[in-house]
Amino acid sequence: MKIVIPGGTGQVGTILARAFQHDGHDVVILSRNPVAAPWRVVTWDSRMLGAWSKEIDGADVLINLAGRSVNCRYSAQNRQAIMDSRINSTRIVGEAISQAVNPPRVWLQASTATIYAHRFDAANDDATGIIGGSEPNVPETWNFSIDVATSWERVTDEAVTPKTRKVKMRTAVTMSPDPGGPFDLLLKIVRLGLGGRAADGRQFISWLHHLDFVRAVYWLIDHDELEGPVNLAAPNPIPNDEFMRVLRNACGKRFGLNATKLILEAAAFLMRSETELILKSRRVVPSLLLSTGFTFRFPTWREAAEDLCREAKDLRRR
Repeated sequence: MKIVIPGGTGQVGTILARAFQHDGHDVVILSRNPVAAPWRVVTWDSRMLGAWSKEIDGADVLINLAGRSVNCRYSAQNRQAIMDSRINSTRIVGEAISQAVNPPRVWLQASTATIYAHRFDAANDDATGIIGGSEPNVPETWNFSIDVATSWERVTDEAVTPKTRKVKMRTAVTMSPDPGGPFDLLLKIVRLGLGGRAADGRQFISWLHHLDFVRAVYWLIDHDELEGPVNLAAPNPIPNDEFMRVLRNACGKRFGLNATKLILEAAAFLMRSETELILKSRRVVPSLLLSTGFTFRFPTWREAAEDLCREAKDLRRR
């Protein structure tokens, strides 16, 4: 297959490109700032059509991951950049597909599990999950994340692509040992003895092992009955307190210092980030994947954490 990935230079794009190329597919990354890579990287402008759109005409699969990182302080300038980068790139991808003579048969569009409400009472599945934005007593900045996610998906829905199936991937945090990724950061925190619970530790964490992420993307490509929003998350989300305890055990650390909400606020300020990434309860389950027969290699965090810790050790030895 020819697989085109706009915005594929980040951690998730690299995970996919690496797997696809290993399996013998023709991988093309569209990037504003091309760098040397084992696969083809083509310059694109995420705001207007150009020569790059020829890569989409005749492609089998398009996976749009373009968008500025949300791991920053939500200043007015950053908010605008986060929103614009997603809206503009998604709109122009839709235009490129609609104008293609031979459009891709499937468009997998990045979305996020953060679109769902902050809740503890029940899990959010693909069909009945509650979209966030109206929860009482949550910071206003959390509503911005919902606005971004719903706008992202709305622009996808508005694109006129009658020959191309569209899937909105509401993806949880993808865990891999790659340097600079979420798991790498968690591992460093645990090794420093800081891997205790965050605040009261009740907030649920949804996650996905990188191998299951790749397998789920292949599943979406192959299963024509799947379209619209699909949750990509392991089926067993757990509270932060348990999540961190399992991770400490997996990497051989008995102790982890707890972090109060005040400490987290101070740390987020110093790291130019937001506490939403830590404190929001993301309790998401992949009902559609499971109902169509998908099986997870790493359905529980214990299995995933132990495997990821082994991978991280192997990576350090190289």
